[in-house]
Amino acid sequence: MATLLLMNADLLVTMDGERRRIPGGGLFVRNNVIEAVAPSAALPAAADLVIDATGMVVLPGLVNTHHHLYQTLTRALPPVQNAKLFDWLTYLYPIWAELTPEAVYTSALVGLAELVLSGCTTASDHLYLVPNGARHDDEIRAARELGVRFHPCRGSMSLGRSQGGLPPDSVVQTEDEILADCERLVAAYHDPQPYAMLRIALAPCSPFSVTGESLRRSAEWARAHGVMLHTHVAETADEDEFCLEKFGCRPVEYMRRLGWVGPDVWYAHAVFLNPAEVQLLAETGTGVAHCPSSNMRLGSGIAPIREMLDAGVAVGLAVDGSASNDSSHMLAEARMALLLQRVAKGATALTVAEALEMATLGGARVLGRDDIGTLAPGKAADFIGVRLERLEFAGASCHDPAGALVLCTPPQVDLSVINGRIVVEDGHIPGLDLERLIARQNELALDMVRRAQSKR
Repeated sequence: MATLLLMNADLLVTMDGERRRIPGGGLFVRNNVIEAVAPSAALPAAADLVIDATGMVVLPGLVNTHHHLYQTLTRALPPVQNAKLFDWLTYLYPIWAELTPEAVYTSALVGLAELVLSGCTTASDHLYLVPNGARHDDEIRAARELGVRFHPCRGSMSLGRSQGGLPPDSVVQTEDEILADCERLVAAYHDPQPYAMLRIALAPCSPFSVTGESLRRSAEWARAHGVMLHTHVAETADEDEFCLEKFGCRPVEYMRRLGWVGPDVWYAHAVFLNPAEVQLLAETGTGVAHCPSSNMRLGSGIAPIREMLDAGVAVGLAVDGSASNDSSHMLAEARMALLLQRVAKGATALTVAEALEMATLGGARVLGRDDIGTLAPGKAADFIGVRLERLEFAGASCHDPAGALVLCTPPQVDLSVINGRIVVEDGHIPGLDLERLIARQNELALDMVRRAQSKR
């Protein structure tokens, strides 16, 4: 049985039940599971692989609860740099309609590599349009090659513009097509066992792009097969108006009527919630993926995170799509979450510890996992290390290494271990030709835009 010993971390942040922070800490791993966490002197003296973490702060791998990896192909497009969500989507849908299998695969490699280098070890992705033969299998292949713990969401759109929805009819599918592919993906890939590297969720896109029947049937099918449910809810004022006009109620109430609340459901954004809706999420165990940078980038608003945490809502962090954030950096997202709550509610609105907890334990909770998000015996061997002797931390890491991760310029990680395997070493992903990957990504991005423009 393979063993791994990490030792001599300047500070090891466990996020365990006691929230221990261990100076000079380390951990001992057997296969893919943590066996012991303690001061280094109290751990076994030898292992098949020994990592000297001197000069590092070590913490659990970060959990990204919502993303659109394919959107790394359409970052910073000038026509939508200053657009709000509905205008932004309307412009981008025809470009995304040009996705190909290679584009989905390559963009997933790019987005996941960016996430991994920012400390993410578990990533959820919401791919909700699959034109031109593209499939979720294409991004699953990328995740497996990188060794990322992956929760792909079988997204879908079934309410085209001709039926009163927002997306063009060319990118929607029928409910039967959607559910048939959900069944195929779950049968082929879903692993419900502890320490699973791959779990599928069902994810109709949003109240303005899927029918109520799609939402209802997806929920029934998912619960019959033991998989989770995910969608966008209450992201913008425009969505509020759309739901009030079309359904006679606000987005959260609409979701409740369709059975979309419970511990097997998590919403992306949840910006526009009133106190009763916050309480509903808490009482039902419905989770939230908080996307602070995207919410700011699109001018959507500030989610009531302080109120959610106080009520007991499960809240995780998310970078959201790389065309509404233009970045995939989890530590940056933790920093933005902290600052955004404080600008709205004052300097005590969110603590550094709470921001880190949302990025680790909170995300694990949202994804329905009790085997990740903390460094403790019996948990998956997912952890990251950041060297403290760096310019960004000068004058900070000597006082509070963990605080430096959130308050200072967000760094890339120097070490990442996922499922007991080194994925980032000395700040690099071994075996990944980033130069070639970036060049191909740029070629695909330009080609998609050109093809879409030729059809406008």
